[in-house]
Amino acid sequence: MKKITSILSIIALTAVFSTSALAQNAPASATSANTTTTIVAPIAISASTALNFGSFATLSTGGTLALSPLSVRTATGGVKLTTATGSPTAAAFTVTGEGAYAYSITLPDALTLTSTATATGTKTMAVSSFVSSIGTGGTLSSGTQNFTVGALLTVGSGQVVGTYLNASGFTVTVNYN
Repeated sequence: MKKITSILSIIALTAVFSTSALAQNAPASATSANTTTTIVAPIAISASTALNFGSFATLSTGGTLALSPLSVRTATGGVKLTTATGSPTAAAFTVTGEGAYAYSITLPDALTLTSTATATGTKTMAVSSFVSSIGTGGTLSSGTQNFTVGALLTVGSGQVVGTYLNASGFTVTVNYN
């Protein structure tokens, strides 16, 4: 019985070492994978029309003047619309880049218009609530897309008569999604 157990142990050990030796001598398996990348056209934006609230008159109370992305004006409070001069226009932009790519638009929070007049009184007006005609983003279906931007002008009481401007302009940023 002892002899049979010894023989079985030797056979088992031989099988274990033989299998390990065979596994070590088995051929390795390998494969390769291709690597690719695509460079797309860079996204760019250009302005073609400035934001122009047009002409208006004010009463002593002040108010607001909203200019929609469709260049439609709405006045509140002491702001009274005129049609004499200064055609109101929303700012217009063109985005170019890779066709069919989606992108996001970042508009400014606010800016200040300053009077060029020398008279005394309130010489600044705040511009805020910028809004795009296409919302917060778009898709370059053929590599180009146009959109417009409107905003809200806050007119103070005692506003000085004359031209107001923001010579540095405002920044609109676009990024691929």
